[in-house]
Amino acid sequence: MSQFSQNPYYDKAGGGGGGFMDGSPLGGSNGTPGSSTRRGGSASVRPVTIKQVLSATQTHSEADWVIDDAEIGSVTVIGQVISIQKQATNIVYSLDDGTGRLEARHWVDPSAMEEDEEDPITEDSYIRVMGTIKSFGNKRYINTSQQRLVKDHHELYFHLLDAMATKLILERGPPHAPRQQPGSSPIKAEGASAYSAQSTAVTNDQFSHLPQMQQAIIRFILSHPQTDDGVNVGAIARAVGGSANEISAALDSLLDGGHIYTTLDESHYAVSQ
Repeated sequence: MSQFSQNPYYDKAGGGGGGFMDGSPLGGSNGTPGSSTRRGGSASVRPVTIKQVLSATQTHSEADWVIDDAEIGSVTVIGQVISIQKQATNIVYSLDDGTGRLEARHWVDPSAMEEDEEDPITEDSYIRVMGTIKSFGNKRYINTSQQRLVKDHHELYFHLLDAMATKLILERGPPHAPRQQPGSSPIKAEGASAYSAQSTAVTNDQFSHLPQMQQAIIRFILSHPQTDDGVNVGAIARAVGGSANEISAALDSLLDGGHIYTTLDESHYAVSQ
């Protein structure tokens, strides 16, 4: 059986991570079609810009934050460090990613800190932070569970594209691969991405014998750039539809058949090649 457990990679520093409530990939029964706010994303890590964080809303102080009508839990942001304020119990990084400026606050245990330990994060460097959105005194910030230096500036560009792609998928649904006649050779259309062409060929041939739900899951995973992170089960559930039991059973069958495998944790999947 597939398990939707906590994400150890995003939870190294003790913050919230992956995993879904009530044992279902949809995170409960409130994510029914037609609801004004989509549920299920509160257990995943969403790539966002600072502007999106600043525009996030809450119905009340204890409610989940909402971006683009979708509830969120943890977020990840990349920004340039404008200033650093080190205090006895926390470190505050002021970040700017070109869309806005925001503080990221990391709480530390003074007894666990070494006096001669040097922080590799300096002003003007770029860092990635992961954590949850908090607000205190009408000032919004990210309460970080993890932060690290960005050593390759291409990661910044990828993050911005990832944030835009996530927003568009939530608004419009996943991109659809062009239809192809059974048995015909895959032809890559001019301007088509490599992964969309691969998605069409593999889905129509190698997985054509699978049930419709399983094919839809594979087609959705292959519609994304093939990275080591894989695709979150919450995004899969929103895209393919159906009940939590149907999606869980389809994922179990695909796992048992070796068609997909887990990546970052047991809530992220990639197609076996």
